Amino acid sequence: MSDASCWSRQDRFGSAASLCGRWPPAEELHRRTVATCHVTGAALVLGGAQRAEAVSVERCARDAVEIARRPAGGGAVLVAPGAQVWIDFWVPRGDALWDEDVVRCARWLGEAWARALAALGVHDLEVHQGRSIETKWSRLVCFAGLGPGEVNVAGVKVVGIAQRRTREGARFFTVAALRWDPSSVVGLMSLEKDQAAQAISDLANAATGLRDALPGVDPEAGGSSTIAMIEREVERSLP
Repeated sequence: MSDASCWSRQDRFGSAASLCGRWPPAEELHRRTVATCHVTGAALVLGGAQRAEAVSVERCARDAVEIARRPAGGGAVLVAPGAQVWIDFWVPRGDALWDEDVVRCARWLGEAWARALAALGVHDLEVHQGRSIETKWSRLVCFAGLGPGEVNVAGVKVVGIAQRRTREGARFFTVAALRWDPSSVVGLMSLEKDQAAQAISDLANAATGLRDALPGVDPEAGGSSTIAMIEREVERSLP
């Protein structure tokens, strides 16, 4: 088993497609690894089983948004430079954090995120303990539903978690937006005008952004400083 305090740390930069690609490298599969991910261009990241037809290729091209896919479930997530905290985690099989139960296995990670946000002054945090809760739009948009280990603030989702399990271990993708704007992601999907309007209305209060959740954060402050602050706190909060 890995030492509980031993994490290999990486900073990764690149397109969403490259960041969602195979990771960590084979020589690192035996140890816990945490990677802060910094995307170099806007991208709509689809879940592994999400239909390509759900996305409007024309709208993405118009807005210069790459279409990428992660090897994990869930709905679409829109990412852009300086717009979110994206941290990936790798836990090898046999590690003390490994759990065969797909519902329990992300609990430690949600609790780490919750400890980090609490240390930064966020209140009313809750880690979802049960199975996934689906909604009308959750197969389309990630933040429309609630999965195991994901974090709520006052009942509203703030941290999304997706996982990919292999024979070597489990990779966890975690993302928290600085601002929650459902119109930006819904506007890139293949929805009729009335469907899109309904989705935006339904999703307005489904999630929140870190800048709205964190007390005392200047809305005009640079995103990079806020992101770095949260990244450091999450890493300090790891088991």
